[in-house]
Amino acid sequence: MNDEKRCKNEHQGRRRGGHDHGRRGPSSYEMHDPGLVFGELSLKEGDSFLDLGCGAGDYALQAAEIIGDSGVVYALDIREDSLDGLKKEADAQGLKNIRTKISDVKGRLALEDHCVDICFIATVLHMLDLEQDGKNVFDEIFRVLKPGGRLAIIECKKEGTRFGPPAHMRLSPEELEAFVMPYGFRRMSYVDLGYNYMIQFGMEV
Repeated sequence: MNDEKRCKNEHQGRRRGGHDHGRRGPSSYEMHDPGLVFGELSLKEGDSFLDLGCGAGDYALQAAEIIGDSGVVYALDIREDSLDGLKKEADAQGLKNIRTKISDVKGRLALEDHCVDICFIATVLHMLDLEQDGKNVFDEIFRVLKPGGRLAIIECKKEGTRFGPPAHMRLSPEELEAFVMPYGFRRMSYVDLGYNYMIQFGMEV
């Protein structure tokens, strides 16, 4: 599958990889190399992983395999049908460590304080008005992260393409950092994913 088709699938939720993502929701998982993404995330057994705005939940499923039964994946999304599809897929794969919760990324997250090692957000933030909602979004992420936790964000490069979100909606790395860092975060790393990029942020101490 070429990159253009993958990016279209993210926004249209078409069938991919033997799973009906039209029912489970959109995913950016196949827009880039998941091995590169998870290599950078460096998850370990026993971690707690938050897939915020999880959509189809492909990242949640892979994270659940990596962290094992001693870890937990929180998969949050506003769409109940996406979460139902994710639960069915997790059951089919025998994964028992995924906890799905209906939650709006712009509101109070349905999680306790300091319960997450890594908060992961893939191609979600460009759909929000961060000028209006950014404070609550990043304050809530800070609240649910454990001390020393990390925030990993994947976004579309701010480039003109024939697919994906329009250029005016996209966030450059510099714009993303300007929104995130005032809320208690510092940039840790950047990785080029092709059409997308991933930045990881640590918590200021």
